[in-house]
Amino acid sequence: MKQSIMEYDTVALDDENSALVIIDQTQLPYNTEILHLKDQKSIWDAIYLLQVRGAPAIGVAAGIAIYLAAKEIDADNFDDFYKQFVKAKDYLDSARPTAVNLSWALKRMDDVVRANKDKSIAEIKEILHKEAVKIKEEDTWVCKTIGEYGLSLLKPGMGLLTHCNAGQLATSKYGTATAPMYLGHEKGYNFRVFCDETRPLLQGARLTSYELQESGIDTTLICDNMAPSVMKKGWVDAVFVGCDRVAKNGDTANKIGTSYVALAAKYYGIPFYVCAPTSTIDMNCASGDDIHIELRSAEEVTEMWYEKRMAPEGVKVFNPAFDVTDAQNITGIITEYGIAYAPFEESLKEIFAKKETAAKK
Repeated sequence: MKQSIMEYDTVALDDENSALVIIDQTQLPYNTEILHLKDQKSIWDAIYLLQVRGAPAIGVAAGIAIYLAAKEIDADNFDDFYKQFVKAKDYLDSARPTAVNLSWALKRMDDVVRANKDKSIAEIKEILHKEAVKIKEEDTWVCKTIGEYGLSLLKPGMGLLTHCNAGQLATSKYGTATAPMYLGHEKGYNFRVFCDETRPLLQGARLTSYELQESGIDTTLICDNMAPSVMKKGWVDAVFVGCDRVAKNGDTANKIGTSYVALAAKYYGIPFYVCAPTSTIDMNCASGDDIHIELRSAEEVTEMWYEKRMAPEGVKVFNPAFDVTDAQNITGIITEYGIAYAPFEESLKEIFAKKETAAKK
């Protein structure tokens, strides 16, 4: 019997063989290929080429990757060890500029190293191992908790719409935007979910519709430009999306096309929720204007997925990977410490205050 995609770990550590283990998401849905990545170049490529993707999954992968890099460092003293560690950290951090979880996880691991600089190199490596495992375990809890908060906003039988993939394939388990859907499905809520195709890399078509269908959730795939028509028919009661970075004012960067969905939802009076682990909230980023948007190759638009090129040779292509949804078009930002509402600058501060209180217990 074929193993369901939901039974695989999206990201895992094979410590015995010093490997980062991932599902190659560029091969889905028709080929489930598990990669065992042992060198930093292969891991960097996997992050850049979207073989592992989704902000939380990238964060988990980063924690494991820098631990594996540290594991291979041969140094007699802390200064030599830390110099090599920072070099590996900076290299990994250059793979994707928009998803804050990459730099967040690497900084967290760096903080652990500096906090234990008086310990032996062997002890530091073991502490990094435990921290990498902890990052993954925390991600599962975060996603489930976001799902519970999200589910509290919903009723059985509702129609939901999501853009891109913020599902289990983007996290350790449950996903962020899909977490309310999975938890609702467990309770028999019988949601009807519409998945935007998500051009140009088709994460909604290849990944979200695939994992939801594999889970037995009523799933309908639509092209990106069909979302307003589906909303106008009254088939969508709420929109749930993930994100790669949230600014201090509530502006949110997510996969290209998300802002279009938010505008349509606002026009039709449909609540638009961003599901954001606090690790994706960047309180040092004032607004969406300060979020660096990754630009990708023209080939993703002109020829990827086609048997032959579908655009004229030499045509100019603008291919940003993300867009920014203005805070004014967001109903709420769902985190693992509650739901933030406008004004977001104040409510996000309250979310972090709750997080700090919880950490002290």
